[in-house]
Parts: sequence; structure tokens; C-alpha cells
Amino acid sequence: MSSRVFNIAFNTFREAVRDRVLYNLVAFALLMTGAAILVGQISIDIERLVVVNLGLTAVSLFGMVIAIFIGIGLVSKEIEKRTLYTVLSRPVRRWEFIVGKFFGLAGTLIVNSVCMAVGVFAALFYVSRHFQSADGWVLVGLYFIILQFLIVTSLTLLFSSFSSPLLSAVFAFSLFVIGSFSEDLRGFASMTRGISKWLATAAAYLVPNFSALNVISSVAHQNSVSGQLIVYNTAYALFYATMALSGAVLIFERRNLK
Repeated sequence: MSSRVFNIAFNTFREAVRDRVLYNLVAFALLMTGAAILVGQISIDIERLVVVNLGLTAVSLFGMVIAIFIGIGLVSKEIEKRTLYTVLSRPVRRWEFIVGKFFGLAGTLIVNSVCMAVGVFAALFYVSRHFQSADGWVLVGLYFIILQFLIVTSLTLLFSSFSSPLLSAVFAFSLFVIGSFSEDLRGFASMTRGISKWLATAAAYLVPNFSALNVISSVAHQNSVSGQLIVYNTAYALFYATMALSGAVLIFERRNLK
């Protein structure tokens, strides 16, 4: 990573951390984890299941909100404040600006995921009084959630490179919802015929497959995750994020900023 990309990433990280909305979302995630403890106390022998389900779901949902609503403003805010022109007037290329913004927000999401993960494990220790070997799979669930954040971050940058913040948020949120049901969309495609089959199949493979990256229920039930799935999901998420980020760079390179 060049020094210019690193500096843009660091400034993006610093600005995102200063955002009070970010702290509010993290606080709500921690509160939801605390709620998991309360729900677990009134459940019968399923405290761990409740804590892992609610805790990881909180990390995922609030992280997605951070990725979308901060990501859509990474480019538009710079244009509105006219700070983008100052940055680009220096020896900074447009692709370095986009890539730096991506790494800055991705770093913010990773740091906050780690903070929220501490809350999840604290809740687990509270209800179980000790850690189990199966708790290690919770880390895999968190890792898959971070992979989802990378994809969403790249998509928000892609949409914000040519669209308004409102439409970028709508597009990113819509893809997140559709991608969460991509397996169902593929099942629907297998049951249709003709042009509907082609359209459904194309949509199923074009949208990000967030359903494959969601193993919350599996790890909550103390089921293991295969190494093959970890490798596949890692390669898939990195490839998809790279393609979306490349699209954002190509569009932003050709965008008239005057």
C-alpha cells in the first residue's frame, strides 16, 4: 500500500471514529448483547444459544448500518465540502483516493467488530462461567461477518461513485437483503422455465451471496464450520469486493467533478 493510500485510509478511519453515530451504533450493539444475557436467564438450558444468536446478529446488523450509512458519504461529503479538489490537486490519483477510503472504512468496521466481539464473549462467559472449545467457532462466525462488511463497503463505494447518497443507501441495502436470500433465489431459478429462469439465475449469481456467509445459527448450535467453506468464502468475498471496488475506481476515474 502506497503512503498516499495509507494516509487517506488513516484519515478516513479517524473521521469515522469521531462520528457520534458510530458510537451510538456500537452502544446499541452492546446493549443488545446485554439483552441476550437477560433473555438467556429466563430460558431453560439455552443461554449460550440465545447469547450467540443475538450477539452475532447485533454485530452483523449494526455493522451493516455503519458500512452503508458511513460508506455512502465517503465520496459525496468530500465533494460537498470541496475537500476532494484539494486532495486531488496534490499528487494523489483518483484510484488511490477510492482505495484509501475503502481501507479506512474497512479498518473502522474491523476495529468495531472486535470491540463488539469482546461484548459477545463477555456475555458468553457470564452465562457459562467458562469458555468451551465450541466457542472458537464463534470467531469463525465473526470472521464471516467481517467478510460481509468488506463486500458491503465496496458496494457502497461503487454506488456512491456515480449516485446520490440516498440512492446509494437504497441500492446497498437492497443488495444486502436480496443477497441474504440468494440461496432461495437460486432455488426459485431452478423451478422456473424460459426467460424467467435465465433472469432469476443471473440475479442469483450477480448479487452477493450473503446467505453463504451467514453461519450464526450453525455456530450457535455448536456446529463446526469446514475449512473448505472458510477458504471458499474468503476467496469469494475478496473477489467480489475487488470487482466492486474496481468498478468504483473505473467510474470515478471517468466522472466529471467540475
